[in-house]
Order: sequence, then C-alpha cells, then structure tokens
Amino acid sequence: MVPDGHGVATLAPLAPAEMSPAPPAGADTLALALALARHAEAARGAYSPHTERALRADTAVFTGWCAANGFAALPAAAETVAAFIDAMGLARAPATVRRYVASVAAMHRAARLPNPCVEDAVRLALKRLHRARGRAQAQAAPLTRDRVDRMLEAAGDGPRALRNRALLAVAYDSLCRRSELVALQCADLEQGSQGDGTLTLRRSKTDTEGRGSVRYLAGDTMRAVLAWSEAAGHVDGALFRSVGKAGTIGGPLDPGDVARVFKAMAAVAGLDASVVAAISGHSSRVGAAQDQVRHGVELPAVMQAGGWTTPAMVARYTARLDARRSGAAKLAMLQNRE
Repeated sequence: MVPDGHGVATLAPLAPAEMSPAPPAGADTLALALALARHAEAARGAYSPHTERALRADTAVFTGWCAANGFAALPAAAETVAAFIDAMGLARAPATVRRYVASVAAMHRAARLPNPCVEDAVRLALKRLHRARGRAQAQAAPLTRDRVDRMLEAAGDGPRALRNRALLAVAYDSLCRRSELVALQCADLEQGSQGDGTLTLRRSKTDTEGRGSVRYLAGDTMRAVLAWSEAAGHVDGALFRSVGKAGTIGGPLDPGDVARVFKAMAAVAGLDASVVAAISGHSSRVGAAQDQVRHGVELPAVMQAGGWTTPAMVARYTARLDARRSGAAKLAMLQNRE
C-alpha cells in the first residue's frame, strides 16, 4: 500500500523503487506511509494477482470517495465507512460493497490501525444495505450439457473454432474457473489408455499454496483438445492461446477472454439473447454442477469435481433443482397436478 497525493493510502504491493514519496505532512502520516510500505513488501507474492488488483482498486474507490467528500481515509472513522456504504449501496451491488468494506479493513490492518469496520455503525450500515437490496447475487447463466452441445456443434471450422471447442469442453468437464483455464499448460494434460484423460490443476482459488488436484476429461473432450493442439502446432507452454483473424496463434488467453468466447459461441448457436447476456466465465462451472446434481451425483463427488471445500456454492448453483425436488414438488406430483 502506498500513500497518494491526498495523504491517504491504497493497497498496492510495489517494490520500494516504485513507491510514491510520502506527502510533506506530519509524523503520523509519515509513520503510516512507512507501515504501509513495510506491509506491501512483506505481502509481496502472498496473494494472487487478482486479489492484489481487487485490493488496489477497492481502496482507490474508498480513498477517492473520502477525498471528494472531505473525510479522512486512513485512519477512517466508523461513521465514515458507514456513510461510504450508504453511498455505494445506491449504485453498486451488495457483494461489491461488502468487498469494499473488507478491503478497507485490510488497509487498516496493514497500517496497524484499529479496524473501523468492526464497529456497530458499519455493521448497521451493512444491515441497512441488505434490507434494502438483499444479499442474493445474480447467478451466471448455466451452460448445461444441452447448451454446450449446441455451442460445440455450431462452432464452425478453423483454428479459432477448434480452440473454442476445446476451451468449452475442458471448462465443462473440469469445472475450472476462468483463471484456472487460462493458466493450464500443455504438460498438465495426460491421455488415458481408454481415450479419456486427466488434467492436473496446479493451483486454484481454494489451493493458493499449489498442492494441486486432478480433474477428469471425457474422451470427446480429449479429442477436442488434441485437435486444437495439432492445429495450433504447440506441444508445450500455455494450452489455450489467442488466435488471430488469419489463424495465427498468439499468446495465452486472458481470464476475461473466456466469457467473450462463450458468449460468441452461444450467440452463433442461437441461444436466447437473455441467456447470452448472462453468460460469464463461470457459466460452464455452474452448468456442469447442475447437470451432476440432476443426474444424481452425490454431493462429495460434485464438490471434488469442482474443487469446492464447502457445500455452500454447490447449494447456490443448484437451488432451483432442489426446489423441484422439495416436499411441495413431490406433493404436486402425487396429486397429479401439472
């Protein structure tokens, strides 16, 4: 974290040479700047790049809002954070606001300051937000098997189409997150004797220390991957790469490319526009989890397939399926009500 021109700070794990100089202020401000700099250096490499970007962006939003409204951002009063929550809740999703608050708390911990986010004023502001807006998050449109098959069939020809088929097929079978998909290497694949295969996931959101896990790939998915690899002509390095208009193979995909690929494939396949708009880089993960539950796969196996450490996300992804298996649904069936 480094101080900005207003004497406040943002989380940014930078090297000492990259740090902005402390503003000409009192000893307290200089002490905070030094504390933030020490924390940034100590935290280098401890978090994923995504987490670092989120912390940096979130604290920039908070410090910018404080500067615009005449509040001190560091240390911040609980009433300041509460007012920030009220203001952000007018335009931002509750989940985003909660993440902002967590980042503000992290900023204060890094500076070795009392955390204002544990005070009643902040807790009450979050309660107001949730009563007004709810806690539910919009769920990505699920790419269930029927939709996946339509998208694979309509993908077309050429290197880009082969890449897209392989990406979607691997995403569905492995339940990988978008960041995990683009991090895959050719060496992570192993073909089995029966034509199917396995995928070694070396690191994930829930495995930050790189213990690794192995995911299953069906035979048709392995054929799609091998077809892409042969067309791309690469046997090592990043598995999924950009493809130019002339079919030239470029560097690794960015996590944001995954949703764009899926949306484009869905549009070509003729999926409803509302479905296309709701597709995200995790849509295949949601769809595969729903399909597994729909076909009677037991919860521990679903959790293992998706790398979940608790059943909470599986429950969220499959809530509508569970409703159709509820007591009310069973009663309606017994009463022959359509």
